[in-house]
Amino acid sequence: MSTATHAQRQFKRYIGYPLEAALVYALFGFFKLMPLDTASAVGGWLGRSIGSRLGSNKKVRRNITNAMPELTAQQVDAIVLGMWDNLGRIMAEYPHLGKFDASRVEVVGKEHVDAARAKGGPLLLASGHFANWEVLPVTIHRHELNAQLVYRHANNPYVDRLMQSARSPGGDRFARKGVEGARSVHGAMRKGEAVAMLVDQKHNRGLAIPFFNRPAMTAPAVAELALKYHAPLLLGRIERLNGARFRVTMLPPMQTEGRSVEEILTHINATFEGWIRQTPAQWLWLHKRWND
Repeated sequence: MSTATHAQRQFKRYIGYPLEAALVYALFGFFKLMPLDTASAVGGWLGRSIGSRLGSNKKVRRNITNAMPELTAQQVDAIVLGMWDNLGRIMAEYPHLGKFDASRVEVVGKEHVDAARAKGGPLLLASGHFANWEVLPVTIHRHELNAQLVYRHANNPYVDRLMQSARSPGGDRFARKGVEGARSVHGAMRKGEAVAMLVDQKHNRGLAIPFFNRPAMTAPAVAELALKYHAPLLLGRIERLNGARFRVTMLPPMQTEGRSVEEILTHINATFEGWIRQTPAQWLWLHKRWND
């Protein structure tokens, strides 16, 4: 490691991360003081006001137009603005995740989860970055499903600690993506437990699976787990209905037996694509999902 690189890392560790965390903690406290609906609305306004001025907007617009070239410029503008509104709301809703009870989150398809649980054995739940995806672990806990929740840690360890505390008001168990997390997930599957994960991000070592008519590197883990442990695989969708109110929809278990990993992943990507086309502003277009 060069001296310059070492110095940069030391600066980030001892100065950059603490300063960034101080801002995040201040915003967290600011929104926590507000009623949930007010916080969500203010967060949406901040997202629309600030997000549209960020340099990352170019990537957002490119992703949208490449995925759906049939859209007009006005339609793309509306999706971009709506995405930033949604992201702002997510940020503001973090301190209030424990308040997302049955009065705020409608659950459709719970019978599919109950039927899969009744059969015994491991269970897989897969979703993506739809609406406020943090509502999913809260809903899983509320329905007393003992699940291992796979997550990607924040680069800033102080921010990661805050996010973990916020997203697990019920003390849920989290498995950090990586070697250690993989061991934890396999252990949970062997014990016949449930595992929930978001599977819509780019995975450089994954498989090139069609997504919006273009190859997208897709993580194979969820399909491999389903086949290895003969586990039911259920896809879940989170929709923002109005303000800080949501619908979680669980589909019946996928048919995985006798299918290849590629076939399973193709079905998942096609399902997610259909959902995104219905409510494009509620998906996280900031991902570098494709190679271009």
